[in-house]
Amino acid sequence: MPPLDVLLPVAGLALLDTLSPTTLGVSLFVLLSGASSVARPLFVYLGTVALFYFALGCALMLGLGVALSELSHLADSPVTGWVMVVLGAGLFAYSWVMPTKRRAPRRPASFRTTSMVGLGLATGLLEAGTALPYLGAIGVMSTAELAPHTWVPMLAAYNLVMVLPPVLLYLGHRVFGERLRPRLDRWREKIDSGSREVLSWVIGIVGLILLINGLQQVGIIDLIDSLDL
Repeated sequence: MPPLDVLLPVAGLALLDTLSPTTLGVSLFVLLSGASSVARPLFVYLGTVALFYFALGCALMLGLGVALSELSHLADSPVTGWVMVVLGAGLFAYSWVMPTKRRAPRRPASFRTTSMVGLGLATGLLEAGTALPYLGAIGVMSTAELAPHTWVPMLAAYNLVMVLPPVLLYLGHRVFGERLRPRLDRWREKIDSGSREVLSWVIGIVGLILLINGLQQVGIIDLIDSLDL
């Protein structure tokens, strides 16, 4: 069993990671679709998301992060700095003009297994870079230098906890049926509308950070500081 100083923060981060608006939004859409069977597409989607993050976590724990860090010297070149300036400025500008009013979110064209697997992979790919709680949990486990027979079950448990809220929603849907539908509709509307506003802030902050780092890397900030009287 892992020590408490590792188990407790990882468990806390797992609970924090249950608030993914994408996973919750897709799950609510499936539950409210009126399809004759929602269990198969829902659990195929959730299983794909969980397996994607489990595979990503295993890769990071086994040294993918170390391998990527070996390429970090490429980030010191002036060309990379200018790319960061252009990309950061573009993201920051877009965050001010992107629409934040609620619109119909992107939904799967069907509930076929292949469609739900593809949607699960897309969810993982889009959110992997911003999955800060998950990356933080991996950092905690890596720092503790846990043996594989300890961190593999922890990763599996983490991902099960991560998809637990949609599972609970499914169980509530099975037990209460149409009586729960109005509340689920309200939750879906809040998730759909709120996630776009949060996304605009995230895009703006990321763009600003990239812009500042890029300007510093190409020497413009140092030049401005030298001209400051």
